[in-house]
Amino acid sequence: MDVDMQNDTSEALRQDLTCAVCQSIFSDPVLLPCTHSFCRECLQRSLQVSQTCPFCREPCTEDQTIVNRDLKNACETFVKQTNWKSPPKPSEFCCTLHLKPLELYCELDERLVCVDCATSHSAHRLLSIKDGVPLCKSELNDKVEYFEKKIDLYGRMRQTLFKTVECIQKQAGDAENQIKEEFERLHNFLHAQENIRLQTLATEMEVKMSVVQEKISTTEEHLKSLKEHLDTLKKELDNEDLPFLMNFQKTKIQTYWSQRVPKIEQDCLLTMSKHVGSLGFNIWKSMKDCVQYYPVVLDPNSASPWLALSPDLTSVKESPEPLPVPNNPDRFDPCVFVLGAEGYTSGKHKWEVSVGDSPKWIVGVCKESVVRKKMFTVSTTYGVWAIRLSKEKYTALTPEPTQLSVNSCPEKIRVRLNMDKREVSFYDGLAEKHLVSFTFKLENGEKMYPIFGPGLQNTPMFIFPGKVTIQTS
Repeated sequence: MDVDMQNDTSEALRQDLTCAVCQSIFSDPVLLPCTHSFCRECLQRSLQVSQTCPFCREPCTEDQTIVNRDLKNACETFVKQTNWKSPPKPSEFCCTLHLKPLELYCELDERLVCVDCATSHSAHRLLSIKDGVPLCKSELNDKVEYFEKKIDLYGRMRQTLFKTVECIQKQAGDAENQIKEEFERLHNFLHAQENIRLQTLATEMEVKMSVVQEKISTTEEHLKSLKEHLDTLKKELDNEDLPFLMNFQKTKIQTYWSQRVPKIEQDCLLTMSKHVGSLGFNIWKSMKDCVQYYPVVLDPNSASPWLALSPDLTSVKESPEPLPVPNNPDRFDPCVFVLGAEGYTSGKHKWEVSVGDSPKWIVGVCKESVVRKKMFTVSTTYGVWAIRLSKEKYTALTPEPTQLSVNSCPEKIRVRLNMDKREVSFYDGLAEKHLVSFTFKLENGEKMYPIFGPGLQNTPMFIFPGKVTIQTS
C-alpha cells in the first residue's frame, strides 16, 4: 500500500474517532440511546445547557449513557500508532460542533449557535446578536429590578427585626421591674403580718406568764408560812405536859390555816390554734384586701402605636407621639385599638370599663380574626360587636349604626359576654341600666376578645378590679 493511501485511511479513521463537540480524539467516550458518541466531559458540559443530544437534538440525560469500550480501545490504539496530538481547542466564541463563529441567538434554547446549527433550530426563533442582546438584557434588567425590590424588603425587615429585639428587651426590663415591685409590696405586707402575729403572740405570752408568776409567788409565800406552822406545832408537841396544855389554845390559834391551794386556770396556756392554726390560709385570706383581681388585662402586643398602656396593663390612653414598637402582625395600625390579653371560647365573662368624661370611645368585643393592618368600618359586619360615643351620640355599631337611648352620660360601661349563648350585653355600670345586646356567630374554636378604643384623648380608659371572694367547704 503506498503512502498516499495510508494517509487517506488514517484521515478517514481519525474523523471516525473524533468527538463532534471538542473536535478531538474521543476521551472516555460514552454512547447515547440515539447511537451517537461523545467524550464524557464534553457531553456533561453540553447537558448542562440542554438535555438533548448535541448532534441530533434527541432528548437524553446523563444516566442514560453507557461506556463505549470498543470505541475507547480503538482511540487509544490510534493515538499510539499515529503519535496523534490533539489540535488546539477552538475559541470559546466558535461552535464546538462546526468550528464556525457563533453569530445567531436561539430564543427558545437561550444559547448562541452558528449558521450550520440553524438547521437543527429551524422551528425556533433565531435572532442576530445585535437583536438578542437587548432581549436578554431586558429580561435581566427585570431581574435586577426584582432583586433591588427584594433587597429593599429584606432591609426593611432587618430593621423591623432589630426593632423587635429592642422591644423584647424593653418588655423584659419593664416586666422585671413590675415583678420586683409587686413582690416587694407583697413581701412588705407579709413582713408586716409576721410582725403583727409575733407581737400578738408575745403579748399573750406576757399576760399568761404574768398570771402564772403571780400564782408562783403566792404559792411560795404560803409554802413558807406552812413550814413555819409545822415547826411551831412540832416544837409544842415536844414540850412537857403542863406547859403544853397551858400553850395549847394559843398554839392552836397561831397555827390556824384558812388559805386554799392555788389552782391552774383553765385558759392558762397559749391559744396555739389562734397563732398557728391554718396559718397560711389565714394569711392568704388577709391578703385579699391588698391584692386586686382584674377580669381583663390589656395586650400590649395588639396596642396601636398611638396608645400608651399602664405598667400593670389595666389602663390605656393616648400617646403624644407614636411609640417605637415593631409592626408585628397582632398590632392595630392605623386603627387606634387594643385588645384584652385573653380570648374566650366558652363560659360567662364580665368586666367594667371607666370611660370617664372622654368625648369619644369604643368598647366591645371582636373576633380573633378582626382586621389589624388597615382601616375598616367598626361594625358587626367586620366581626366587632361594640358601642360607641362620638359627637355626643351613643350608638350600637350595627351595619347601620343604631342610636341608643341614654338618660345620662355613663362613666362606667359594664360588658357581659355569654359565650355559651353567643350573646354580649352592655350596661350603664352606675345606673345599672341595660343599653343594648347583640347575638353573634363564630366558627368552631374561634376566640372572642375584649376590644377597647379610647380615642386620641388624654383621659385614660381603665378597667375596674373585680370582687374577690373566698369560699370554703
